[in-house]
Amino acid sequence: MGICGTGMAGLAGLLKEKGFRVTGSDQNMYPPMSEYIKALGLTVMVGYSPKNLYPQPDLVIVGNVITRENPEAQELLKRDIPYLSFPEALKEFAFEGKEPIVIAGTHGKTTTTSLVAWILTCSGQDPGYLIGGIPLNLKKNFHLGTGRYFVIEGDEYDTAFFDKRPKFLHYMPKIGLITSIEFDHADIYTDYSHVLKSFKSFVSIIPPDGSLVVNHSCLNELYGQESLTPNISTYGNGHNNHFNLVDSNQSKDFSHFKVEYKDKIYEFSTRLYGNHNLLNLTGGIAIGLILGIDPEVIKKAVFSFHGVRRRQEIVGLVDDVLIIDDFAHHPTAVMETISAVRERFSPNRLIAVFEPRSNSSRRNVFQDRYPHSFLKADVVIIPEPKNMEKIPLDKRFSSKRLVEDLKGLGKEAFYFESSDEILNFLTNYLSPKDLVLFMSNGDFERLPQRVFQNLIMREEGQ
Repeated sequence: MGICGTGMAGLAGLLKEKGFRVTGSDQNMYPPMSEYIKALGLTVMVGYSPKNLYPQPDLVIVGNVITRENPEAQELLKRDIPYLSFPEALKEFAFEGKEPIVIAGTHGKTTTTSLVAWILTCSGQDPGYLIGGIPLNLKKNFHLGTGRYFVIEGDEYDTAFFDKRPKFLHYMPKIGLITSIEFDHADIYTDYSHVLKSFKSFVSIIPPDGSLVVNHSCLNELYGQESLTPNISTYGNGHNNHFNLVDSNQSKDFSHFKVEYKDKIYEFSTRLYGNHNLLNLTGGIAIGLILGIDPEVIKKAVFSFHGVRRRQEIVGLVDDVLIIDDFAHHPTAVMETISAVRERFSPNRLIAVFEPRSNSSRRNVFQDRYPHSFLKADVVIIPEPKNMEKIPLDKRFSSKRLVEDLKGLGKEAFYFESSDEILNFLTNYLSPKDLVLFMSNGDFERLPQRVFQNLIMREEGQ
């Protein structure tokens, strides 16, 4: 239930790989996940209904998008059908005989998880993995693997309507990595301290013979004045970590950087760009070195790593206008993505188009932070958020207020009620050497692809 989520679709594919007959249901079927699920050969029933539980399945796996009031969930609870949450099913069907490597954090966990899986793959270890995005090297986001390790993206979001614990507390990490800790998921967390408590719980379940790799920026929050045990390693910019990111620079097509570890310097080149991505790679490299993988293998894996779909993904270049699609939605992610794209491409104008779609971005918890996230953009375009009726009136985010705040900071900013209005505006507004950066944690009604197609027709004079 809720099969169109990236993780749920991956789990469905993994179960099919094990030989099970898998069906699913969801109410929102749109690309790229609809195409991905179709390619996996999975049967999906559109819409939630009691009828979807006939004929009776042997097991139901319930995604965390499913509420107790969902009609299909109501039918499930009435009948004697076994059911599990998404993380419970992973533990039951994927982790047996494996050592889980769990990548957690507010930002960067999809990219870091993908890199760790790729490093292990390049080293010939055939890892199992399940990733909350589509890695461009691995083509699909799941694999059972025959090797020792299972690499999993550890989400701090709650498990299911019947289990409100964070998902990552189910994953039994032998090795854990934390990329960052910030307040997010305002629909389930009350404040930063509430989020931090979940990450402290995650750290507490790593066994004494396990390892924790943590971004230095959140080390003090996790441990305070407590002394660190030998199995905790830090990474970050500078020279005060176990793994130090140093001497980064950008050439035309590659970022070059060094990682300092145990008085040795390891040099890397990557297609990814921006300090946030280099830190993600440093975390992944740290795990590779801790596992004893040959540094030359890690170096080649980093060089050949293409990243993840919808993370600074180039949609296309047409009429000398570059279009990029990205998943950013948290204020920090928006700011880092804009900064990285500007530094990498140096466009005449950087037009940032942001859809407030996540549960947190549609609430006013970040209302005052968002204006400063767009300071390095030249033009900002914000649509009216959808499904606002689900948010209490006094907690709703205002796109109109964000646009006014941006204008107050001297930015050229526009508010539109719909993506169709944005499409029409951009088709006429864009000029050569412009860069359009779309940011949303959803498909944005395929707006990046539609703008690209309109520009092709504009160029052809249609």
